[in-house]
Amino acid sequence: MIFSYLISSLFGTGICLTAVANSGLPSISESDVAQSVVEDIENLKPSVMMQTLKEISPFLLAIAYNIAVVVIVLFISSRIIKLLSKMLDKFLKKINVDLAVRRFLISTLKVIMYALIIMALAERLGINQATIVAVLGSAGVAIGLAWQGSLSNFAGGMIILVSRPFSRGDYIITPKAEGIVDTIGIIYTILLTPDNKRISIPNGALANDVITNVTANDIRRIDIQVGVAYNTDIRRAKKLIKEAFDENGLVLKNNEILSYVSELASSAVILGGRAWCKTEDYWTARWGIIEEIKVKFDKNGIEIPYDQLEVHINESKNSLSKK
Repeated sequence: MIFSYLISSLFGTGICLTAVANSGLPSISESDVAQSVVEDIENLKPSVMMQTLKEISPFLLAIAYNIAVVVIVLFISSRIIKLLSKMLDKFLKKINVDLAVRRFLISTLKVIMYALIIMALAERLGINQATIVAVLGSAGVAIGLAWQGSLSNFAGGMIILVSRPFSRGDYIITPKAEGIVDTIGIIYTILLTPDNKRISIPNGALANDVITNVTANDIRRIDIQVGVAYNTDIRRAKKLIKEAFDENGLVLKNNEILSYVSELASSAVILGGRAWCKTEDYWTARWGIIEEIKVKFDKNGIEIPYDQLEVHINESKNSLSKK
């Protein structure tokens, strides 16, 4: 019947009747067709698809609304986090915090804030926060066991960055190595040796070692010791040592310059000299002073003794045996 209604609506009732008559079926009057159409319309019900759409449309609208809220919140939050990061960076610059520390603190702030926002938005989407916390906790334990050594180095890196026992460009001495600090990383600290070798030291070990920062201060003291023979005029030798310090142009004349007797050793009298210079001039000044002391001692006939072995042969027993 519905098929007849559709054909009649498209081509007219007369064409439909003609088609039925030509088909050899029993003839149907127009009144019978009209009555059938009326019955079909009265008995017509919504399709299953339409009914399903009506039922799920509120759910789809709710999901779309929540997604829109999440997108808007993420957009606004990213702007706020960016603003807070700039404010923190300016504050850390103002209090002269190291660049590596600034970058780490800003990155940590971003990660924490984004994590909190994502957890809040996940609850909006119907994800239980307890589930997220449990998953993150399990993942944290697994990562911690797998990266135990790296996490130790990471903690050491944080200690170094916060306590700042040295900075980039400092010359440090450790039980492991010594050199100029090139990079302070989260896991490793890289040193450049005087002969331009790169040494990577794990921060976990470095944070627990004794660190000598040679270039931490602007000035550094030069200490030189030299031995002279026991028959030397030590007052004359002390004067020559002090002259070598005074004549060096890199020595700071405003600081005290000393020459002294340090020790009466077994084979020499140990004399010493002491002065101050700028840290960056230390080795140049030291090498120049040592050379000048040797030149002055040679000119004045002052002997610098060295270890010698004297062998004495006793011939008294041999002479007795011949007699």
